[in-house]
Amino acid sequence: MLLSELRRGDKAIIDSFTDYEASLKLLEMGCIPGEQIEVIRIAPLGDPIAILVAGYLLSMRKDEAAVVVVRMVD
Repeated sequence: MLLSELRRGDKAIIDSFTDYEASLKLLEMGCIPGEQIEVIRIAPLGDPIAILVAGYLLSMRKDEAAVVVVRMVD
């Protein structure tokens, strides 16, 4: 499942990335495989989204979120 497919309130664990160049930027922002995330907000038109990761709120565009592979947390 991709981060861009999650809904508000969903929690997940980052598994991997589908794009190497985009992953470098996301890794620098704290999106590390194994890190738990939570979708906090989604803009009215669906872009951007705000996630809680590594203790801070990160806003990203849907195309950036589409390269993050996640697995859901119960």
